[in-house]
Order: sequence, then C-alpha cells, then structure tokens
Amino acid sequence: MDAVLLPGFVGTTLPGWVADRLRGGLAGVCLYGENVVSAAQLAALVAEIRAVKPDALVAIDEEGGDVTRVHYLDGSPYPGAALLGRLDDVGLTAAVGAAVAGELRGIGVDLNLAPVADVNSDPRNPVIGVRSFGADPALAARHVAAFTTAHEHAGVATSVKHFPGHGDTAADSHLALPVVDVGLDVLRARDLPPFRAAIDAGARTVMTSHILLPQIDPSGPATFSSRILGDLLRRELGFEGVIISDALDMAGAAEFPSPDGATGIPAAAARALAAGCDLLCLGTGGSPAQLDAIAEAVADVDPARLADASSRVASLVASLRSAPVDVEALDLDAARLVAGFAVAEGATPAPDATLVAVETTANIAVGVAPWGPAAAGADVRTIRAGEPLPADLAPEATVILVAKDVHRHPEVAALADVVRATRPGSLVIDMGWPSGPVDVATYGGSRGVGAALLHWLRTGGWRG
Repeated sequence: MDAVLLPGFVGTTLPGWVADRLRGGLAGVCLYGENVVSAAQLAALVAEIRAVKPDALVAIDEEGGDVTRVHYLDGSPYPGAALLGRLDDVGLTAAVGAAVAGELRGIGVDLNLAPVADVNSDPRNPVIGVRSFGADPALAARHVAAFTTAHEHAGVATSVKHFPGHGDTAADSHLALPVVDVGLDVLRARDLPPFRAAIDAGARTVMTSHILLPQIDPSGPATFSSRILGDLLRRELGFEGVIISDALDMAGAAEFPSPDGATGIPAAAARALAAGCDLLCLGTGGSPAQLDAIAEAVADVDPARLADASSRVASLVASLRSAPVDVEALDLDAARLVAGFAVAEGATPAPDATLVAVETTANIAVGVAPWGPAAAGADVRTIRAGEPLPADLAPEATVILVAKDVHRHPEVAALADVVRATRPGSLVIDMGWPSGPVDVATYGGSRGVGAALLHWLRTGGWRG
C-alpha cells in the first residue's frame, strides 16, 4: 500500500518514521514550504531521503511565480504563468520551465507538481488566478505545452493540474467543494485543451482536482470519479501516465462523505484509489498513524486496481533515472517583463510617492512567501486589509497602493477608491488577477515581478 503514497511531514530534516517507511516501500514524499529554510538545507534534506531510498520520489510545488517552495523565504525570481501568458512568448515560457527544472534537478527533486493547466475563466477565482496562463484555452494550451516540454526535457517530471480544470470556480477546494456546473461540450472546448496539449508534450503525470462536476458525475469530486479519470482522462485524452490526487487533506476531498458517511483522509484515499488515482498526495503533517489508517481504509479496494497503480508508479520512478541535461542560465530582463503589464493611460508614478502594500488572507496554495516590491528589496509600508493608511502619512502625500486581487477584497477596493479620491497623483497597483479599475496590473506578485515593477516605477521617475 505504501508504494502509492506521497505523504508530507513536519520539520526540516527527515523524521525517523518517514525513513522507516521509505525502507519499507513508501513511494516517496512531498515537500512543502514548512520543510524549507534554504536551498542548501533543502538539498541536504533530499540527500537524506536519497540515502535511505535512492529511487524515492521527491515531489514539490514549484510553479514559477507566486507558488514557490524552494524560494518560500525570499520569493520566486521567476514570472508566473499569468504574466507569461500576457507576454505570449512561448520561448520565454519554455526558458522559465527549463530553469525551474534545472534548479530542482540540482537540489535532487524529480517530480514537480506543475504547471497549472487551468483556464482561469472566473475572475473571482480565489485559488488559481495568476497561477493560470490565462482565460483563453488556446493561449493556455500553447504555454502549458511549452513549459511542459522544456521542463520534462530538463529531466524533472511534471504534474499538470488540476484535471479536468479548476479555473471556473469561485471557491477554494482547500476550504470547500467547488462546483463547476457545465457539460462535456463546454469542458472539451474550454478546459481540456491545455491538458491535451500537456499530454501531447510528454507530461508524465496529471493531478486531479477536488471539484464537483454534476453534469458529468454528480456522485463526488473529480478525484473520486472513475468517469472523469477513466472515461475522460484515460480513454478520451489517452493519458497513460500516473494520475496523482491533489492533496487529500483539502476540504474538497477529506470532508466529502463516502456512501457510508465516512470522511477524513483515509476514506478519501480509498475513494481516490478506487476511482483511478495511482499516487495519493496526502498533504502536510503526515504520521505513521495516518498511513496505517489509510492502509486499513483501502483494504477493500480491488487488488487489481492497487496493482495497476503500483505498476504505473514504478514505471514513473524508472523513467526518472535519466542522465542530467544541461540547462542554460535564464537572464530575466525587467523591461521584458514590464511589457506584459497592463498600464492605464496616464498612469505615472509620482517621484516622492510612498509605497504601501496591503496584506490580505493568504491564498493557501501560495502561503506566506514574500511578494511584490518588498520581496525585491524596496522600502514598503505594510498594512492589513481593513486598516487605514499609516497614520503618519500627510493628508496630501501621494501613495502607490499595492495589493493582490483588489476586486475580491471589498475593504481593499474601498481603500483604493479613497486613495484615488483624496490623494491626487496616487496609483493603485494590482499584483494579482485584475478585474475592475486599477492603474497598473502586473499579473503576478513574485519577487521577480516585484523587481520588474520597481523598474517601471523608477523608469517613470519614482525616487523611492
């Protein structure tokens, strides 16, 4: 049973219980931001894992952009998917994909839970947003393919996510079960093209989504649906690789009751495996007791299904033992990234404006990685959503207000309106997925994009 499990764990060194399970056949581990304090420490942790089990799968979420684990303490140097989609330069997207893979390969990670293939068709989406290449299926498809091809060529497996598409949601599956109430015709035209392109590009794994598609299978989320994983992904799209569940500690999976009323990670694991998932990502905070409970819960799963899943995982592991591929260093020119910004006519930074960043509730997928101009080294005043501007700012002082997803946070949108109305020359900058009036939209908030924003501000005359 352990051969299809990918747990997380607490700490920055390898716990003894994980080492014991790896020796006993555990497939591998998934690393999260809480496991990382530096690139050197992360490499040492991976080396610990490899010393116990040389062919262990070591997975991580390193999308490039806002979602980063390697750079969880300093912010990612790469532009994320949305800005790459705006630039629409597949060569640049491929270069970012290769660079991310090269960095992971150097650390020893061999499975990246990226790229995001979701078409972000709902601007209210609280969890995808700038992680998506865009709202246009064809654009998203060509960039997902470019990223996947380059990343796989560099020797690190991709996991294209979140099948069959998490873009048309206004809920976060970490916290609830989102519903996408569309039929197959819409899904085929809008959501599936990027996944089809990624499969054609050689993606070795596909990750499921914890979303309910009642017109296709009303019995449960996609992760638990043999219609979606078997009929749609395996047979219609022809995917033969490993199907990975999204983290089973998320509410969209763990809180959805089985027919007998059972909830929790063990029950979710049994349903996901039976439906067609081959590798079960369990989420953070694993333990021996959790894995024992999962083994008990899956005892009734068809042995042939378990054998098939184990065989697919073994084939994936065997495919990862290829020789290293050299990756060219990526030189990201700030002006090149600025070309993807959306800048309102007449938006010019005042020379003596004060940078004020607004922190909102962290997107769970992103976590608390540094973002924006502060991550890039600028002097930034920070407030929480709902708080007024710093009291020591003069009433006439101009402000550069920086936030993410302004339209999704009414208190931030209200503050933006006040800044515009009462402080002439001030700017409102959205580093998330914009919808509504802002002066500049950067389509991402990574450290790299923050540096590009500072370049734009300084080129425009700002002296901060």
